[in-house]
Amino acid sequence: MAGDKRIEKKNINYMAGDKHMVSEEYKENNEYIEGGKCKKTKEVTRTVEYSRTVQTRLVAPANLNGGGRLFGGDLLQMIDEVAAIVAKRHTGQTNVTTASIDNLIFKDGAYVDELLVLVGYITHVGNSSMEVRVDTYVENLNGERRPINRAYLVMVALDDTGRPKTVPRIKLLHENERAEWEAAEKRRELRLERRIEGF
Repeated sequence: MAGDKRIEKKNINYMAGDKHMVSEEYKENNEYIEGGKCKKTKEVTRTVEYSRTVQTRLVAPANLNGGGRLFGGDLLQMIDEVAAIVAKRHTGQTNVTTASIDNLIFKDGAYVDELLVLVGYITHVGNSSMEVRVDTYVENLNGERRPINRAYLVMVALDDTGRPKTVPRIKLLHENERAEWEAAEKRRELRLERRIEGF
């Protein structure tokens, strides 16, 4: 490893000239031997909260359809952006792409000047894929939230060449997270069935 001029940023092993340095997070995720040698790379695991994302938007006149309600396509774009941020946070800022949207359930409408709150978090991970749930609410002046949409998106991590890349595992800490994982497993099976059927 000596003589490697490469510098990798953001909590990865760091080498400058013949000097070997590692960050604390790298030591945490690797079996590290003092003296500059890394014995074995551990599997990186992150919690659901690690990448949880909350985004707030104001419904503008440009977001409305002919009926004066929030245009579904605009909301879909917001949902996709939140899912991408969740996935990038989980992977450590790796490039990601949207592979599919399993569910996009519109429960209610939103109108001009209403406050939208989008909450996204990881529900399941595969080898290179991540399922992200995004809930959308309308928040009133009292802070009460009314759900208007729920969506599940499958995001895929990509390396620098655009090929699928392994993502960190997920640590389930609570019963609701385990329930989400089990439900996501069933959705994954349905996806595979649809793929076999040509959908």
